[in-house]
Amino acid sequence: MTADSIDGGMRRTAREAATDIARALIDAGYTAYFAGGCVRDALLGLEPKDYDIATSATPEEVKQVFPKARGVGEAFGVMLVRKATHTIEVATFREDLEYLDGRRPTGIRFADARADAERRDFTINGIFREPLTGAIVDFVDGERDVRAGIVRAIGDPHARIREDRLRMLRAPRFAARLGFAIDPTTVEAIQVHASELASVSPERVGDEVRRMLAHPNRVRAAQFMESLGLDAAVFGAAAQPHEWHRMEALPPEASAATALVSWWLDRGGAAANGEAAASSGSSLRDALRARLALSNADSDHFSAVLDCREMLLGGPERHALPARVRLAARAGFDAALQVLTGERPAVAESWRIAAANECPSRRLPTPMVDGNDLVRAGLRPSPAFKIILDTTLDRQISGVFPDENAALASALALASELGAGPT
Repeated sequence: MTADSIDGGMRRTAREAATDIARALIDAGYTAYFAGGCVRDALLGLEPKDYDIATSATPEEVKQVFPKARGVGEAFGVMLVRKATHTIEVATFREDLEYLDGRRPTGIRFADARADAERRDFTINGIFREPLTGAIVDFVDGERDVRAGIVRAIGDPHARIREDRLRMLRAPRFAARLGFAIDPTTVEAIQVHASELASVSPERVGDEVRRMLAHPNRVRAAQFMESLGLDAAVFGAAAQPHEWHRMEALPPEASAATALVSWWLDRGGAAANGEAAASSGSSLRDALRARLALSNADSDHFSAVLDCREMLLGGPERHALPARVRLAARAGFDAALQVLTGERPAVAESWRIAAANECPSRRLPTPMVDGNDLVRAGLRPSPAFKIILDTTLDRQISGVFPDENAALASALALASELGAGPT
């Protein structure tokens, strides 16, 4: 019987599944440790989201123990092993060969556990744990830094950054999420190399920035970014000292795109962010899309929130009822309220009350009259239809019509005024 079939149908937690896999490797004569983030999080009393295993077994030997194992990076010694409902990454101890592109090594060499720990980015991610006994195996003093709350590069921080420049973003992300400080020597190295972040692909930069901004500790992450000189890679220019009113007021569940709007505004908007033509929402969106590889959805959300916020600034009393309802039904309205809370809390609260009373579903009411009704009444489709239907819906929202017949009569009267009456 292979290890693939052992307890395969039983429900397992991620830890139990990883322990089963590690036990099978150990029973086959190999060393196997829990590695990286799962060890760090467990030391902090956090429940790891997933478990990785580092082992002395080569990919071929992992395949012998787990015939159904799938290679996802066999050139780097990485296999995926399925156990019950969990997929665990199993990687062979290795050391990296020369880095030439600031992203990945030209190759790897299988090695021992110490070499594998020393090739990693930060000491808090370089700790191993024996799965069966819980004993810590620590070649890089990572447990000390976890206890002290410090993100510290393993070995020479300049060398770690030259190997993979994205580590400059990973340091503030880990520090912010965990509530840690960054080791001064690591800080100095990041500041020296910060301008080199421009050579990292927008996709990789954008992924790290989104992960920072989606986390409730987003303000701390953004503060690290600015103090380290990494914010220019996002906004095109370094920030001047500023307050954090909008970002600090965001609820924990705010999206990364909403946080990006708040950060941009807290920095001072266009003038402070190097956006030469940022008075145009589309140019700003395009610049951020280029720097962060924003998805269409995130780009559209960014623009929608900025547009909505601009219209909300004066307060609901400056808009008639139909305009208030249309605003509340717009994409980005609730996110714009989140942003507005940090700069004009009273105005934001007025809008929340108005929207709760007038458009709680955040949807426009079903129109009493639509285009088909106008065609059936003898009108030929034309650009005037939009004016007719929008005006009729506004009157409907205002409570003018007792029923659909009255709404249609009003629409046909307007059509006649516009010269779009029945032919």
